[in-house]
Amino acid sequence: MLWLRPLTMLRLLALLTLCETVRTGLFVSALPVSGPGLGLSAAVIGVMAGVHYLADALAKGPGGLLVQRWGLGAALLPGPLLGLLALLLARFWPYPASGVLACAAWGLGYAALWPGVMSASQALAVPGRTARALTVSNLSVAPAILTGALIVGPLMRTHPDATWNALLAAQLLAAGLALSLVRLRLSSPAAPPGTPVPAWRDWQRVAALLPAAFVQTLAPALLTTVLYPLLDRLNLSLRDLLLPGALALTTFGLSVWLIGRRADRGHPRRALLPGLLLLAVTFALAAVPGMTALLLPLGALVGLGYGAFITGWNGLVARTLPEGQQAAAWGTVMAVEALGYAIGPVLGGAAWQLAGVTGVFSLGAAVFLSALLYDLARHRSRRAAMTGPA
Repeated sequence: MLWLRPLTMLRLLALLTLCETVRTGLFVSALPVSGPGLGLSAAVIGVMAGVHYLADALAKGPGGLLVQRWGLGAALLPGPLLGLLALLLARFWPYPASGVLACAAWGLGYAALWPGVMSASQALAVPGRTARALTVSNLSVAPAILTGALIVGPLMRTHPDATWNALLAAQLLAAGLALSLVRLRLSSPAAPPGTPVPAWRDWQRVAALLPAAFVQTLAPALLTTVLYPLLDRLNLSLRDLLLPGALALTTFGLSVWLIGRRADRGHPRRALLPGLLLLAVTFALAAVPGMTALLLPLGALVGLGYGAFITGWNGLVARTLPEGQQAAAWGTVMAVEALGYAIGPVLGGAAWQLAGVTGVFSLGAAVFLSALLYDLARHRSRRAAMTGPA
């Protein structure tokens, strides 16, 4: 078991999973499919999604601060309730102005969810398993996002009323879970009264993580808008990716567990640096013409690399955050990660326009390599500062 209070943590992860299922299902599937029939144009739907995700990203730092000020349960409640309001307006009163405002408010309320759950996972983790606990928490929403993106859409085309009702039921369940957690407070990540605010030096260490946080989300986001054109250019279909994808998931799971133990027992950089190197090599190989014949080895490499990297990254962040301010610091780091996800598609589209497949994967390799070099330089400068002049 990864957590000292597994039932509490499972409720938090269930809340996060339900919220991500509904959010992805609404913005990626439900509104694009049924929005025109509701009188919402593609432009309005884009604005609704954009203001939501932008508000969520910009408010993650303050959202983490609210977790510390209000308590975890109270800070998590506004998101599900505002999400229910946004969903009801989209379904029954689909007016552009009210929809945009509701989605923006939902984003502001949603902002506390991710830093709150991650700080709880860190606080409740079994000693010696923090990196793995954070990684599992981080990845628990993957099935939810896939459900919202790949299942809600086809169902909305064939059974729209039932699909809307399912989304509303899921959001109601999320609101009920949030209400059941409203009194939850975690003593570990919250500073007791009278505790001094962490020194600026502690926040400097958090600031030193931010370039790496931005870069490491930027690289996978390069593929967001060019995935299907890329597959067409390589004469591949989604079916061709099933076996390499399954192999990637297998090696990913093995990497998280086995290399994650090194991150927990030793130092997270023992997993982070090999992960970044493997990802840089994988993207560089994918940029070489004709390498699509080696999809299986590339799938195995990307699974190993991501498993090692994500575990090492979560462990490094957990060790760096200032004592008593974990939720606010998680929010700050995750806000910068969100900016990487936002800018990645723009750069990926530009690289595709300029150099096609080679350009996208070469840029990805360069991004991962720059993150690796940045960490090495940061570690060297810290060692030099600790040893001082000879």
